[in-house]
Amino acid sequence: MSTESIQITPRRAATRSRADRPRTSPRRWLLIAGLALLAVIMVFPLYWMVVSALTSGGQSQSSEFYLWPESPTLANFAEVFSTQPVARWIWNSVLISVVTTAISVVVSLGAGYALAKYRFRGRGLLYAAFMLTIMVPIQVTLVPSFLVVARIGLVDSPWAVILPTAFDVVGIFIARQFMLGVPTAVIEAARVDGAGEFRAFFAVVLPTCGPLVGVLVILAFMARWNDFLWPMVVLQGAENLTVPVGLSTLTNNPAFASPWGAVMAVATVTVLPILAVFLVFQKQFVQGISSTGIK
Repeated sequence: MSTESIQITPRRAATRSRADRPRTSPRRWLLIAGLALLAVIMVFPLYWMVVSALTSGGQSQSSEFYLWPESPTLANFAEVFSTQPVARWIWNSVLISVVTTAISVVVSLGAGYALAKYRFRGRGLLYAAFMLTIMVPIQVTLVPSFLVVARIGLVDSPWAVILPTAFDVVGIFIARQFMLGVPTAVIEAARVDGAGEFRAFFAVVLPTCGPLVGVLVILAFMARWNDFLWPMVVLQGAENLTVPVGLSTLTNNPAFASPWGAVMAVATVTVLPILAVFLVFQKQFVQGISSTGIK
Protein backbone atom coordinates (compact mmCIF):
# COMPACT_ATOMS: atom_id res chain seq x y z
CA MET A 1 0.00 0.00 0.00
CA SER A 2 1.45 3.41 -0.99
CA THR A 3 1.99 6.37 1.30
CA GLU A 4 -0.58 8.38 -0.64
CA SER A 5 -3.29 5.82 -0.04
CA ILE A 6 -2.43 5.74 3.63
CA GLN A 7 -2.87 9.51 3.81
CA ILE A 8 -6.11 9.57 1.84
CA THR A 9 -7.87 6.76 3.67
CA PRO A 10 -8.31 8.63 6.98
CA ARG A 11 -9.72 11.62 5.08
CA ARG A 12 -12.23 9.43 3.33
CA ALA A 13 -13.14 7.80 6.65
CA ALA A 14 -13.64 11.20 8.26
CA THR A 15 -15.76 12.34 5.31
CA ARG A 16 -17.83 9.17 5.49
CA SER A 17 -18.31 9.56 9.27
CA ARG A 18 -19.56 13.11 8.80
CA ALA A 19 -21.93 11.97 6.09
CA ASP A 20 -23.25 9.18 8.30
CA ARG A 21 -24.13 11.55 11.12
CA PRO A 22 -27.89 12.00 11.47
CA ARG A 23 -28.96 15.43 10.34
CA THR A 24 -31.34 17.41 12.50
CA SER A 25 -34.66 17.48 10.69
CA PRO A 26 -36.91 20.56 10.61
CA ARG A 27 -39.40 18.67 12.73
CA ARG A 28 -36.79 18.20 15.44
CA TRP A 29 -35.90 21.90 15.37
CA LEU A 30 -39.59 22.73 15.63
CA LEU A 31 -39.89 20.44 18.64
CA ILE A 32 -36.88 22.08 20.32
CA ALA A 33 -38.31 25.55 19.66
CA GLY A 34 -41.67 24.51 21.10
CA LEU A 35 -40.08 23.07 24.24
CA ALA A 36 -37.94 26.19 24.66
CA LEU A 37 -41.03 28.39 24.37
CA LEU A 38 -42.85 26.22 26.90
CA ALA A 39 -39.89 26.49 29.29
CA VAL A 40 -39.93 30.29 28.99
CA ILE A 41 -43.66 30.36 29.72
CA MET A 42 -43.16 28.18 32.80
CA VAL A 43 -40.24 30.21 34.16
CA PHE A 44 -41.65 33.67 33.41
CA PRO A 45 -43.91 33.84 36.53
CA LEU A 46 -40.85 33.24 38.73
CA TYR A 47 -38.96 35.96 36.86
CA TRP A 48 -41.92 38.34 37.19
CA MET A 49 -42.04 37.62 40.92
CA VAL A 50 -38.38 38.57 41.33
CA VAL A 51 -38.82 41.74 39.23
CA SER A 52 -41.84 42.79 41.31
CA ALA A 53 -39.89 42.15 44.51
CA LEU A 54 -37.08 44.43 43.30
CA THR A 55 -39.47 47.20 42.24
CA SER A 56 -39.86 50.21 44.52
CA GLY A 57 -43.26 51.18 45.87
CA GLY A 58 -43.47 54.24 43.66
CA GLN A 59 -43.12 52.25 40.45
CA SER A 60 -46.25 50.13 40.11
CA GLN A 61 -46.32 47.03 37.95
CA SER A 62 -50.03 47.60 37.33
CA SER A 63 -49.57 51.04 35.73
CA GLU A 64 -46.76 50.18 33.30
CA PHE A 65 -45.40 46.96 31.84
CA TYR A 66 -41.63 46.47 32.00
CA LEU A 67 -39.31 43.49 32.17
CA TRP A 68 -36.86 45.07 34.61
CA PRO A 69 -37.28 47.96 37.08
CA GLU A 70 -35.54 51.24 36.36
CA SER A 71 -33.89 51.26 39.79
CA PRO A 72 -33.75 47.79 41.39
CA THR A 73 -33.94 48.01 45.15
CA LEU A 74 -34.19 45.75 48.19
CA ALA A 75 -36.52 48.16 49.97
CA ASN A 76 -39.44 45.75 49.82
CA PHE A 77 -37.39 43.04 51.53
CA ALA A 78 -36.16 45.40 54.25
CA GLU A 79 -39.62 46.84 54.86
CA VAL A 80 -41.53 43.58 55.15
CA PHE A 81 -38.86 41.78 57.23
CA SER A 82 -38.62 44.70 59.66
CA THR A 83 -42.38 45.18 60.17
CA GLN A 84 -43.72 41.61 59.97
CA PRO A 85 -42.59 38.37 61.67
CA VAL A 86 -41.56 36.84 58.34
CA ALA A 87 -38.59 35.00 59.84
CA ARG A 88 -40.94 33.34 62.34
CA TRP A 89 -43.34 32.40 59.53
CA ILE A 90 -40.50 30.77 57.63
CA TRP A 91 -39.37 28.89 60.72
CA ASN A 92 -42.92 27.65 61.36
CA SER A 93 -43.23 26.45 57.77
CA VAL A 94 -39.84 24.73 57.88
CA LEU A 95 -40.65 23.00 61.17
CA ILE A 96 -44.10 21.82 60.05
CA SER A 97 -42.92 20.75 56.59
CA VAL A 98 -39.84 18.84 57.78
CA VAL A 99 -41.56 17.02 60.65
CA THR A 100 -44.67 16.20 58.60
CA THR A 101 -42.55 15.02 55.67
CA ALA A 102 -40.48 12.73 57.91
CA ILE A 103 -43.57 11.19 59.52
CA SER A 104 -45.36 10.89 56.18
CA VAL A 105 -42.42 9.14 54.51
CA VAL A 106 -42.11 6.62 57.36
CA VAL A 107 -45.85 5.90 57.39
CA SER A 108 -46.02 5.61 53.59
CA LEU A 109 -43.07 3.20 53.44
CA GLY A 110 -44.48 0.96 56.16
CA ALA A 111 -48.05 0.97 54.88
CA GLY A 112 -46.97 0.52 51.27
CA TYR A 113 -44.76 -2.43 52.18
CA ALA A 114 -47.53 -4.09 54.22
CA LEU A 115 -50.14 -3.65 51.48
CA ALA A 116 -47.77 -4.93 48.78
CA LYS A 117 -46.05 -7.90 50.47
CA TYR A 118 -48.32 -9.16 53.27
CA ARG A 119 -51.38 -11.36 52.82
CA PHE A 120 -54.04 -10.73 55.45
CA ARG A 121 -57.81 -10.69 55.59
CA GLY A 122 -59.36 -7.41 54.55
CA ARG A 123 -56.27 -6.13 52.75
CA GLY A 124 -58.20 -5.27 49.59
CA LEU A 125 -60.99 -3.59 51.56
CA LEU A 126 -58.47 -1.56 53.55
CA TYR A 127 -56.68 -0.44 50.40
CA ALA A 128 -60.01 0.50 48.77
CA ALA A 129 -60.90 2.56 51.85
CA PHE A 130 -57.58 4.39 51.53
CA MET A 131 -58.29 5.18 47.91
CA LEU A 132 -61.81 6.41 48.68
CA THR A 133 -60.44 9.03 51.06
CA ILE A 134 -58.71 10.71 48.10
CA MET A 135 -62.12 11.56 46.64
CA VAL A 136 -63.32 13.24 49.85
CA PRO A 137 -62.67 17.01 49.64
CA ILE A 138 -61.00 18.67 52.59
CA GLN A 139 -63.99 20.98 53.07
CA VAL A 140 -66.06 17.97 54.16
CA THR A 141 -63.66 16.96 56.93
CA LEU A 142 -62.64 20.48 57.94
CA VAL A 143 -65.13 20.96 60.81
CA PRO A 144 -64.78 17.44 62.32
CA SER A 145 -61.00 17.67 62.14
CA PHE A 146 -61.03 21.07 63.85
CA LEU A 147 -63.29 19.77 66.62
CA VAL A 148 -60.94 16.86 67.26
CA VAL A 149 -57.90 19.15 67.35
CA ALA A 150 -59.73 21.56 69.66
CA ARG A 151 -60.72 18.75 72.05
CA ILE A 152 -57.10 17.64 72.27
CA GLY A 153 -56.01 21.22 72.93
CA LEU A 154 -53.67 21.62 69.96
CA VAL A 155 -55.24 24.70 68.35
CA ASP A 156 -52.69 27.40 67.48
CA SER A 157 -49.74 25.00 67.75
CA PRO A 158 -47.59 23.38 65.03
CA TRP A 159 -48.87 19.92 66.01
CA ALA A 160 -52.37 20.97 64.98
CA VAL A 161 -51.04 21.08 61.40
CA ILE A 162 -48.56 18.20 61.63
CA LEU A 163 -50.68 15.36 63.03
CA PRO A 164 -53.77 15.56 60.76
CA THR A 165 -51.66 15.84 57.61
CA ALA A 166 -48.99 13.22 58.37
CA PHE A 167 -51.11 10.41 56.92
CA ASP A 168 -50.73 10.79 53.15
CA VAL A 169 -52.85 8.41 51.08
CA VAL A 170 -51.16 9.44 47.84
CA GLY A 171 -47.79 8.59 49.38
CA ILE A 172 -49.09 5.19 50.47
CA PHE A 173 -50.36 4.50 46.95
CA ILE A 174 -47.01 5.43 45.39
CA ALA A 175 -45.12 3.35 47.97
CA ARG A 176 -47.32 0.31 47.35
CA GLN A 177 -46.83 0.56 43.59
CA PHE A 178 -43.07 0.72 44.06
CA MET A 179 -43.01 -2.15 46.58
CA LEU A 180 -44.86 -4.40 44.13
CA GLY A 181 -41.73 -4.26 41.96
CA VAL A 182 -39.45 -5.49 44.75
CA PRO A 183 -38.83 -9.26 44.24
CA THR A 184 -40.59 -11.28 46.90
CA ALA A 185 -37.97 -14.03 46.51
CA VAL A 186 -35.28 -11.73 47.91
CA ILE A 187 -37.37 -11.04 51.00
CA GLU A 188 -38.10 -14.75 51.44
CA ALA A 189 -34.38 -15.54 51.14
CA ALA A 190 -33.63 -13.05 53.91
CA ARG A 191 -36.26 -14.70 56.11
CA VAL A 192 -34.80 -18.15 55.43
CA ASP A 193 -31.38 -16.83 56.48
CA GLY A 194 -32.86 -15.94 59.85
CA ALA A 195 -33.67 -12.26 59.35
CA GLY A 196 -36.71 -10.96 61.16
CA GLU A 197 -39.36 -8.81 59.55
CA PHE A 198 -37.77 -5.52 60.54
CA ARG A 199 -34.29 -6.65 59.54
CA ALA A 200 -35.57 -7.92 56.19
CA PHE A 201 -37.23 -4.58 55.55
CA PHE A 202 -34.31 -2.39 56.59
CA ALA A 203 -31.54 -4.58 55.12
CA VAL A 204 -33.17 -5.81 51.91
CA VAL A 205 -36.12 -3.62 50.94
CA LEU A 206 -35.18 -0.15 52.17
CA PRO A 207 -31.82 0.07 50.28
CA THR A 208 -33.76 -0.25 47.00
CA CYS A 209 -36.19 2.55 47.91
CA GLY A 210 -33.96 5.54 47.16
CA PRO A 211 -36.06 6.72 44.19
CA LEU A 212 -39.25 6.13 46.17
CA VAL A 213 -37.99 8.19 49.10
CA GLY A 214 -37.10 11.02 46.72
CA VAL A 215 -40.63 11.06 45.31
CA LEU A 216 -42.25 10.95 48.75
CA VAL A 217 -40.03 13.70 50.15
CA ILE A 218 -40.66 16.10 47.27
CA LEU A 219 -44.41 15.55 47.14
CA ALA A 220 -44.90 15.70 50.92
CA PHE A 221 -42.65 18.74 51.42
CA MET A 222 -44.29 20.72 48.63
CA ALA A 223 -47.79 19.85 49.83
CA ARG A 224 -47.08 20.91 53.40
CA TRP A 225 -45.08 24.02 52.47
CA ASN A 226 -47.86 25.30 50.19
CA ASP A 227 -50.75 24.23 52.41
CA PHE A 228 -53.07 27.14 53.15
CA LEU A 229 -56.60 26.15 54.17
CA TRP A 230 -55.94 23.90 57.16
CA PRO A 231 -53.18 26.08 58.72
CA MET A 232 -55.43 29.12 58.29
CA VAL A 233 -58.16 27.37 60.32
CA VAL A 234 -56.07 26.02 63.22
CA LEU A 235 -53.36 28.71 63.51
CA GLN A 236 -54.59 31.98 64.99
CA GLY A 237 -51.71 33.96 66.48
CA ALA A 238 -49.69 36.19 64.15
CA GLU A 239 -46.44 34.63 65.40
CA ASN A 240 -47.65 31.09 64.72
CA LEU A 241 -48.68 31.49 61.09
CA THR A 242 -47.06 29.68 58.20
CA VAL A 243 -45.77 31.47 55.10
CA PRO A 244 -48.86 30.99 52.86
CA VAL A 245 -51.19 32.21 55.60
CA GLY A 246 -48.86 35.07 56.47
CA LEU A 247 -48.74 36.16 52.84
CA SER A 248 -52.52 36.48 52.80
CA THR A 249 -52.32 39.03 55.62
CA LEU A 250 -50.03 41.33 53.62
CA THR A 251 -52.31 42.06 50.67
CA ASN A 252 -54.60 44.44 52.59
CA ASN A 253 -52.01 45.74 55.03
CA PRO A 254 -52.01 49.58 54.99
CA ALA A 255 -48.51 49.69 56.48
CA PHE A 256 -46.90 49.08 53.09
CA ALA A 257 -46.54 51.58 50.28
CA SER A 258 -46.73 48.66 47.87
CA PRO A 259 -48.37 45.57 49.42
CA TRP A 260 -47.76 43.49 46.29
CA GLY A 261 -44.09 44.37 46.41
CA ALA A 262 -43.99 43.06 50.00
CA VAL A 263 -45.85 39.90 48.98
CA MET A 264 -43.47 39.24 46.10
CA ALA A 265 -40.46 39.85 48.33
CA VAL A 266 -41.61 37.24 50.83
CA ALA A 267 -42.60 34.84 48.05
CA THR A 268 -39.16 35.18 46.44
CA VAL A 269 -37.46 34.17 49.68
CA THR A 270 -39.85 31.35 50.54
CA VAL A 271 -39.65 29.68 47.13
CA LEU A 272 -35.98 28.89 47.74
CA PRO A 273 -36.54 25.90 50.11
CA ILE A 274 -38.80 24.20 47.55
CA LEU A 275 -36.22 24.69 44.82
CA ALA A 276 -33.49 23.36 47.10
CA VAL A 277 -35.46 20.22 48.00
CA PHE A 278 -36.29 19.55 44.37
CA LEU A 279 -32.71 20.04 43.20
CA VAL A 280 -31.45 17.63 45.86
CA PHE A 281 -34.00 14.89 45.10
CA GLN A 282 -34.70 15.50 41.39
CA LYS A 283 -32.78 12.42 40.19
CA GLN A 284 -34.56 10.14 42.66
CA PHE A 285 -37.85 11.81 41.81
CA VAL A 286 -37.58 11.00 38.10
CA GLN A 287 -36.46 7.43 38.81
CA GLY A 288 -39.22 6.92 41.35
CA ILE A 289 -41.99 8.21 39.09
CA SER A 290 -40.84 5.91 36.28
CA SER A 291 -40.54 2.93 38.66
CA THR A 292 -44.05 3.27 40.09
CA GLY A 293 -45.62 3.26 36.66
CA ILE A 294 -47.37 6.61 37.15
CA LYS A 295 -47.90 8.44 33.88
